[in-house]
Amino acid sequence: MAAEAISRPRVLPENWLLAAIFAAPVVAALVLLPFLAFRPNRLVTGDGIWLWDLSSPAGSLIGVGVLSGLALASILTDRQLLRAFSAAVGAAATAWLAGAGASALMADAPPIARVSLGAGFWVAIGFFGLAMADALARLAPHPGVSVGLMLAIPAGVLAALGGGWFDDLSILHEYHANRDALAAAFNGHLLLVGASLLPALLIGVPLGRLCFTSRTARLVALPILNILQTTPSIAMFGLLMIPLGALVVAMPWLGQLGVAGIGAAPAILALALYSLLPIVSNTIAGFDSVSGDVREAGRAMGMTRPALLWQVELPLAAPVILTGFRIVVVQNIGLATVAALIGGGGFGTLVFRGMGQAATDLILLGTLPIIALAIFATVLLDAGIALIGRRAP
Repeated sequence: MAAEAISRPRVLPENWLLAAIFAAPVVAALVLLPFLAFRPNRLVTGDGIWLWDLSSPAGSLIGVGVLSGLALASILTDRQLLRAFSAAVGAAATAWLAGAGASALMADAPPIARVSLGAGFWVAIGFFGLAMADALARLAPHPGVSVGLMLAIPAGVLAALGGGWFDDLSILHEYHANRDALAAAFNGHLLLVGASLLPALLIGVPLGRLCFTSRTARLVALPILNILQTTPSIAMFGLLMIPLGALVVAMPWLGQLGVAGIGAAPAILALALYSLLPIVSNTIAGFDSVSGDVREAGRAMGMTRPALLWQVELPLAAPVILTGFRIVVVQNIGLATVAALIGGGGFGTLVFRGMGQAATDLILLGTLPIIALAIFATVLLDAGIALIGRRAP
């Protein structure tokens, strides 16, 4: 009996109030906030459509009840796998309701009409996403499992998109109208982020090592990097346009390499400069975390200073250094959006075009891939850091 009591899923009575408080935003969003928005065309604000407008009163009550029950289940039980499953089902059910509601609204609507996702949808989907992420973090699965789950989610979304379930949503109309621009923005965004990471690593890691070994270098470098880090991104992009333009005038051959006062060159340089402080700081912290006894043991074994660095210190410091690299990757994925203001390309072109046209769904079309790239990079790099940490000597 004792063993059965231990193995049985446990729901703590004292957590009921806390769970209800956390689930309340979902219930309130589904009841008080519009779930969708119906607009006569892509530029008009339109009218909010509540969940009970999409179905009969009984159907609406069932929908709200199911989602509320899943919200409670995703935070109430101490079984993390059950929490993750409940949150995943809740997110899928929320998306299903949005697709079904859009199809119902567009059944008799003119072709230029649009159905957008409302505030109620975003609160609900955000809640279930956070609950699932929290449950998976507490489970601490093997890095390979984390990557597999991360790939399974977009695979499910792509399957739903391929099945035409969300074709009546406005964001899908924007996608079909801007498919080529989206592909160009994706390539441009990857170029900006990838091209800025290589010089940041080549400069940041050696500089961090120098700052670790030299107090003078640390006192000089860190204040400068702090100033660069706190400079507003728009100001940084603008300030770099002037020297790069003058440099191309003085050395015309640089223009043949793609260097110019506007475009990708100043954006890549700015992103590389923003990357230095996290990489340098984490490199210092990584080498500082290596035990002095380990260094003494290596010297006692007759290891030279380069051998001690490459075979002992760097492998032990690598997880902390890579944590800084992960911070930089996510940071640059977001900052690269601003590069569109100086002709740098990337998803920012869609975001700012949507802002100029007051087209909310076009803004979303540029924003959602940025969020997806940041999540993908975080999960992938976290898995790599975990594997390196397990194999460290």
